[in-house]
Formats: sequence, C-alpha cells, structure tokens
Amino acid sequence: MKSTNKIMPYAIVTFIYFIVGFLTTINEQLQAPLKGTFLTEAGDIKNTLTTLISFFFFLGYLVNGTLGSKWVNTYGYKKTIIRGLVFIVLGLSVYLTSTIIGHNFPHFNLTIGDVTIPYGYLIFLCGSYIMGCSAAVIQVVVNPYVASYDLPGTQPVQRLNITTGINSIGTTSAPFFVTVIMFSGISIESIQIKQLITPLSILILCIVAVIFLTKKLNIPDLPNTRVAEGEVLERSVFSFRHFTLGVIAIFFYVGTEVAIGANINLYALEKIKSGHAITFFGRENMIIGGIDFGVHALLSTLYWGGFLVGRAISSFFNKISAQIQLSVTTTIATILILTSIFQENLWYLVAVGLLHSSMWSCIFSLAIKDLGKYTSKASGIFVSAVFGGAVFTLLQGGLADIFHSWRYTWLLNAACELLMLSYALFGYKIREQDRQTVSEKQEEIIHASH
Repeated sequence: MKSTNKIMPYAIVTFIYFIVGFLTTINEQLQAPLKGTFLTEAGDIKNTLTTLISFFFFLGYLVNGTLGSKWVNTYGYKKTIIRGLVFIVLGLSVYLTSTIIGHNFPHFNLTIGDVTIPYGYLIFLCGSYIMGCSAAVIQVVVNPYVASYDLPGTQPVQRLNITTGINSIGTTSAPFFVTVIMFSGISIESIQIKQLITPLSILILCIVAVIFLTKKLNIPDLPNTRVAEGEVLERSVFSFRHFTLGVIAIFFYVGTEVAIGANINLYALEKIKSGHAITFFGRENMIIGGIDFGVHALLSTLYWGGFLVGRAISSFFNKISAQIQLSVTTTIATILILTSIFQENLWYLVAVGLLHSSMWSCIFSLAIKDLGKYTSKASGIFVSAVFGGAVFTLLQGGLADIFHSWRYTWLLNAACELLMLSYALFGYKIREQDRQTVSEKQEEIIHASH
C-alpha cells in the first residue's frame, strides 16, 4: 500500500504533463490548416504569419516561467498545477471564440497593403499565448517535482525520461487528433474553420473535469526544493555557471525541437506542390477507413512518435549518465539534419525525433544538479528558455519566405545541435565554489534544526 501511495503523486503529475504535450502539439498542428483558412490573402508573408502561432505560444513561456516559480514558492506544487489548468481552459475558450468569429464574420479583416489578416486569426494568436502561459506554469511544477521526487529505484534523469515519455504519447497522438477528429480526414485545401468548434468545446469540458479531479487528489509538497516563506536567497541563481549554460542549451534545444515538429509539414507541402513525391513505403497517401491522413501529417506524427520510442528506451538507462546521452544524441542529430539538407530527404528530419527524445531530461538534470533550495526558482527560469521554440520557428518561417524554400533553413537546427553538444562536453561541469556554497548552506540548515 505504501509503494502505491508513493507512486500515485508521481503518476498524477505525469498525467497532467501528458495533457500539456497533447495540447502543445495540437497548437503546432493547427498551423497548416489555419494557413489555408485564415491566411489565404496574406501575400508573400504567409509562412511568417503562420509560424506566429508557435511564436505566441512560446512567448507565454518567456513571460510566465518565473511567474510559475513564484506561485510554487507561494502556494506550493498542487495549487500551482490547478492554476495552470485554469489557464488551459481560458486559452481553449479564446480558441473557440476565434473560430466562431472566423466562421460567422469571414469579412472581419485587417488589411495592410496587399496583406489581409482576419481578426479571428489575431484572436487565435492571443489564445495561443494563453495556452503557452498554461504550459509554462505546469512545466515549472512538473520538472523539479519529478526530478526531486523520491521514487525508490530510480534516478532523476530516468524519472524525467519516463514522464516525458508519457508526454510524448500526447504529442504523438495529437497530429492524428487534428487530422481525424477536428478535420475529419479531409485535405487541407478543403478545411473549414467551423470544424474546430465542436472538438474545442469537448476539450474545454475535459480540462474542467481534470481540474475538479486534481483538487481532490493528494499531491504532497517536496521539502528543500523551494524557498520557505519569508526566506531570501543569498545569491542569484544565474551565479551557478552550469545552470546558466544549461538555460542557454535548453533555449537552443527547444528551438530545434519545435521548429522541426511545427515546420516539417509546411516543408512537406512545399515539396508536394513542386511535384516532389513524398512516399511512405512507396505510398503517397495514407487512406485508412476511407480517411486520407496524408503523408505530410504522418511526418509530424512519426517525428513526435520518435520521442515516445526514444524516451521509452532511455527510461531504462539507469547506468548511462545524462552527459554521455546528450553527447551522443546531439552528434548523431547534427549528422542527420545535414544529410537531410543535402539529400533533400525529409525522413532524416523525422529520425531526429528519436534523438531529441532524451535531450530535455539530460539538460535539465545536469543544469539543476546540486542547486538545493534554488531548484524551484531555477525551474521557472529554465522553463522561460523554452521561448527558443518561438524564436527559431518564426525565424525559420521568415527565412523560408526570403529564400522561397525551406531547404537550407534547416541549417539553423544543425547549429542548435552543435551548441547543445558543447554543453554536453564542457558546460555541464559544476564549479567547485558552486558545489561548496550549496553544501555549506545545507549543513547550516541541518545544524539549525538540531
């Protein structure tokens, strides 16, 4: 019974992280459909405007990551999770408002020169920002909670890999949810915005139910992972060099992770329109049960599916250090991205998902090592660095408009992988003075308690 009670809080937090992964990927997968519904008259900046969906989502991480850590320190882990879930309901409600306006008032537009942008799309971007806020707040809870939670027989990077593996089930299933449930398997060219209304309404009701359930469940607080009430930190968390470099590494990691997941569909559509066949086992479409899933949708699904497989495998690596895992995966990922560029083969980009799967866990566990009570504050700043997903997705979309092609924009991703490799080789090392500072403070707390 005791072991069951020990597992339950971990399982609850992991399930909520599944929800975050599912909704994050839905947000990304709506880029291509909304480009074909809202942005048909956006001129030569369609790709830039389309990637604003991801930009605003991850802007929420930048602005609200530290807010999440403040809430954890003030209200604790459970109440912060509930606040994050309330943000999800608000964000989905704004999505719903956007689709209703877009459907009922199709000529309610903003015109700048030869570019026409529906106000419904601008409202959708606001919803994307709120959804990013919710994901940031919840992630500030999940990462330190899972890394610090005392689950017998596991180590931090292993627990993080298991939790992010469950998160990957959400990210893997989301593309098919968008294709089959939201848009009934029809081609992107035939999608109508009104098809979003019913599934968004159902999602809102589901999250409301999760909020009520979470309130009744036991999610115990974790000692020595957040600042006590009235306590002031003696130094800046940025003074820990391995943490600061870890924040930079995660900025570039999320940048390349999200850019591939969000933009590979747009790259695939470009190749298809130019007459380049993209096949899966020799087939150019995936018709199952009369529904055409489209290979372009399959690309993203398999990319995120690689996360699921990779995290499932790495969850057994309890004897391989996070530093070694990060060194190997970033090296191979760089090779695959460069091969994809020069051979113009999208499947090499898909394979990168398998390698990206454990990078977050590796960087996070290395970056917060030996931080003690600085952990929750560090987690908030760390999550703010997820804004890299906004920067690189938008930057890549802008370059695609400038170059009139997505092909060489993937060099950005290769650069991100190389920077993470440098963290794995050098940046992760903890300075002796940082290790001593935390150890001395912990000894003071132990003596004071006696």
